[in-house]
Amino acid sequence: MKNSFIKSVTILILGGFITKALGILIKIITTRIIGIKGISLYMLILPTFNLLINLSALGMPIALSKLISENKRNTKKLIFSNIPIIFLFNLLLIILIIIFSSFISNNLLHNSNTKISIIAMATVIPFTTISSICRSYFFGKERMFPHVFSNIIENILRLLIIIIVLPKILIYKIKYQVLFLILLNIISEVLSTIILILFLPKTITITKNDFYPNKTYIKDTLKIGIPNTFSRLIVSIAYFFEPVILTQYFSNHIITDYGILNGYVLPLILLPSFFTIAISQALLPVISNAFINNNLKLVWYKLNQAILLSLLVGIPTTIILVLKPKLLLSLIYHTTLGSTYLKILAPVFLLQYLQAPLITTLDAIGKSNINLRANILSTIIRISSLLILSNLNLNIYSLIISIILNIIITTIYLIYKVKRQLK
Repeated sequence: MKNSFIKSVTILILGGFITKALGILIKIITTRIIGIKGISLYMLILPTFNLLINLSALGMPIALSKLISENKRNTKKLIFSNIPIIFLFNLLLIILIIIFSSFISNNLLHNSNTKISIIAMATVIPFTTISSICRSYFFGKERMFPHVFSNIIENILRLLIIIIVLPKILIYKIKYQVLFLILLNIISEVLSTIILILFLPKTITITKNDFYPNKTYIKDTLKIGIPNTFSRLIVSIAYFFEPVILTQYFSNHIITDYGILNGYVLPLILLPSFFTIAISQALLPVISNAFINNNLKLVWYKLNQAILLSLLVGIPTTIILVLKPKLLLSLIYHTTLGSTYLKILAPVFLLQYLQAPLITTLDAIGKSNINLRANILSTIIRISSLLILSNLNLNIYSLIISIILNIIITTIYLIYKVKRQLK
């Protein structure tokens, strides 16, 4: 198990680094092509997109990964029992998105240019769902290479299409440029799914019996998936309401500041997240298997190892971000906008890097409900503090302070809960 864990972590770290580098390159090129107005509009609708994607998965990826890793169920039957449920839910979600697209764009985001992109999000949902189900199989089996390889190829394709196609649609309005960025997800997710399917064992055969649902399997999956869905949903709701609240209290210039914070600053601060996510993805099946076999010593060892490794990457990154914010922004984005925000937020995000291993541990031991409570607490803190601070006319600093409070309190809560559960 030890060698398997180290191998999984190594593959995920290397793949995560390449994927993160490609992601940053994609963001840099996209920003340079469509400019600050284009990226600001894209950042305005991105919380809505993340909310819908997190909701559409119905918590299945983590639930299936955990259950598959326990090696106590028929894997094929487990997956096929849950597919009809998740796609029916996706269909309902697509209908609701189309119906409420005008309300979201006009009444919540206060920008009619976002409507066409919101409708486009509905078409992306089924493709991201299929991809996430395929990935859950490989995570549960501790086969990380297919996930890493598909991610890299997906991002390379995305990069090439942006370089070749995006400049050619600059003749159209900004809302159509953003629409293109949303629809691009369909192409990349289809390619990713095809690659993942090619890595499936050749011995797998599908029969009619596989499509008959197993009620016990469905119940087991939903028991984990529903709390996880609500956890992600609550976080996404907080993220979704940020631009809604800011645009209510402040003038149009706040959209530019919000774009700078989310388009330039946070991607740099979250750079080490590829490492913590890689650790956490490899951690889930290992801790799940160890816990079900009552090996708490191994659970603690792997969790402490993950936290230590996260800090070893996070601390040097934080020091660089604090000491040389203008240099980094200038090198990557050809701007120094957001350097002050970077210096303020970077030290606090050291705590953010610890959250992924803690959350994964709670999922692995079947305590997703605690993550749900943590996210409820996080959302209350973030939204309430943002509302209070916005009334004090602090502009974008209302959001910055609310982020800081949210990270500190949520991390302390997660540490406390993990210690109590693993006594």
